Amino acid sequence: MKKFLTMAAAAAVLSGGLSMAQAAETTLRITLQLPLTSHLGQNLVLFKEEVEKKSGGDIEVQIYDSAQLFKDKQVPQAVGSGSIEMGVASLTRFVGDIPAVDIFYQPFMFNTDELIRKATAKGSPVRGPLDDAILEQTGARVLWWQAYGSAVMLSNGGDVATPEAVKDKKVRVFGKTLGEFVKSCGGAPTLISGSEQYLAYQRGTVDVGMTGVSGVKSRKLWDVMDTITKTQHADIEFIVVVNDEFWSGLPEAHRKIISDAAAMADAAVRDKISEIEEAAFAESVKNGMKIVEPTAEQINAWRACSQPVYDQYANDAGELGKLVMDAAKKLQQ
Repeated sequence: MKKFLTMAAAAAVLSGGLSMAQAAETTLRITLQLPLTSHLGQNLVLFKEEVEKKSGGDIEVQIYDSAQLFKDKQVPQAVGSGSIEMGVASLTRFVGDIPAVDIFYQPFMFNTDELIRKATAKGSPVRGPLDDAILEQTGARVLWWQAYGSAVMLSNGGDVATPEAVKDKKVRVFGKTLGEFVKSCGGAPTLISGSEQYLAYQRGTVDVGMTGVSGVKSRKLWDVMDTITKTQHADIEFIVVVNDEFWSGLPEAHRKIISDAAAMADAAVRDKISEIEEAAFAESVKNGMKIVEPTAEQINAWRACSQPVYDQYANDAGELGKLVMDAAKKLQQ
């Protein structure tokens, strides 16, 4: 009965959306795996309001959050095939088709806000070729990128500013590339879900933590860890894509309205994550945590021990990988 009611509710949402769409010339359905209350969800709401306002109701945007229609891993295929007009997915979901997108998980490649902003700017020598490759390989056109934050290190009784700090230590990770990074620098990577972090740190399951600083605040990890090392060794990005065939069939005026709203949403979410992270750092300090920022020399030591990770990327990502890697290195100069 519960399953039947859930299906009925979903059908009601879809049928309601369709009846509303009769009054609109263009309808955009967007699938999102996160709740609408998340900062990515609210960014979509901002986009929706702007598009509907500027189009005078000629374009309707329907947001299906919390994976109502598609899970994160299904989004590239769903949008590329035209099963839905638009979708939000983690950039890493495209690594199967375009291994070069893993540039953002290469250790310490984008470890400052300035570098991240330069690399993720529309048309940048890093983002531009990736956007083009996603379109070519999947049939999904990138409208804008959604910032999700940078990874930091957590510890007790000292910082994690140098590779020596993780040698022979168990380190919590949340992805394959990050695990390879920890291993190449002498640590023992341990895959632990975000929801299990608190107990893992409390029980000593791992010695060193790894997460986004917003997670420190939301999970009150200051109760079990006393130091944040602001490594920013990986940048977590989501992208909003639209089916290219659908896009090409839109009136030029509608494409402009959507493009302008996408640019606004891109800038807004980039600024928002900066505010979220700044607030999280401040709250962490307020609750007794120490914030440590590695020196340039220390970052170079991390990069040196990460060489096997870079080599593997170069081997897997081909010519496109070399192109964006070279561009990323130039941004660091």
